[in-house]
Amino acid sequence: MKAQIKSFFDKATWTFTHVVSDPEVRVCIVIDPVFDYDPKSGRTLTRSADQVIEYIVSNQLQLEWLLETHAHADHLTAAKYLQNKLGGKIGISEKVQKIQGVFKGIFNLGDEFKTDGSQFDYLIRDGENIPFGNLNIESIPVPGHTPACLAYKIDDAIFVGDTLFPPDVGTARCDFPGGDASTLYKSIKKILSYPESTNLYMCHDYPTTDRQVIDKTTVGEQRTNNIHIRDGVTEDAFVEMRKARDATLEVPVLLLPSIQVNIRAGAMPPKEDNGTSYIKIPINLL
Repeated sequence: MKAQIKSFFDKATWTFTHVVSDPEVRVCIVIDPVFDYDPKSGRTLTRSADQVIEYIVSNQLQLEWLLETHAHADHLTAAKYLQNKLGGKIGISEKVQKIQGVFKGIFNLGDEFKTDGSQFDYLIRDGENIPFGNLNIESIPVPGHTPACLAYKIDDAIFVGDTLFPPDVGTARCDFPGGDASTLYKSIKKILSYPESTNLYMCHDYPTTDRQVIDKTTVGEQRTNNIHIRDGVTEDAFVEMRKARDATLEVPVLLLPSIQVNIRAGAMPPKEDNGTSYIKIPINLL
């Protein structure tokens, strides 16, 4: 029996959260959960995460894993919130340590912040296979957007994170710390080497028209139609395009709060002596 996949879309951040379940033994994993955050007020909400919880509970599923494709810069992860409600282990690439090291300096985090990935329950090695019910999760390293990006292959589906977007949107930016367009090109080509019928589940969609959002495509569709990296686009041409495009992109609205929470596996910064957590905003640094 194949995995069952339910996708949830958060329009505020243009992000998909995927629940993958083994219907035979009724266990599930959640990939890239979203925690709602209002940057104007600093308030958090749980609307997106609660939809995921409702689905898991109503289908009588046991949550085993909360997997991040990378430390996101455009939304806060709800991994810790979901774990507190339903259990499960939070996993991310072991290379998150590199990301933690970079942003520890940027945010001037104290000695209490460790850069060994210990905030997460499990650090995933490149190419590692993780049992999941009667299924298997294969981690595929796909650096380029960040050095710590992983895709996850389950059955005939690959959850690609921030590598590919729907064909009319293209590919992920490469101008974050440690990002590299040439590396992303190679990572995407690795994904596109799978059979053309392989389903590719998106982490984001940014529709350029009034079309419905697209939660999945196929290898074949991407190779034929992706505006940035369809068949015939050379590495040099891709790198030139990506660098030129990235130079025009604004900093993501939620980058500063997202990173500070996501490198902590979804935990808020430690409360200060007045019982309140604070997000730092470095001035004239980024």
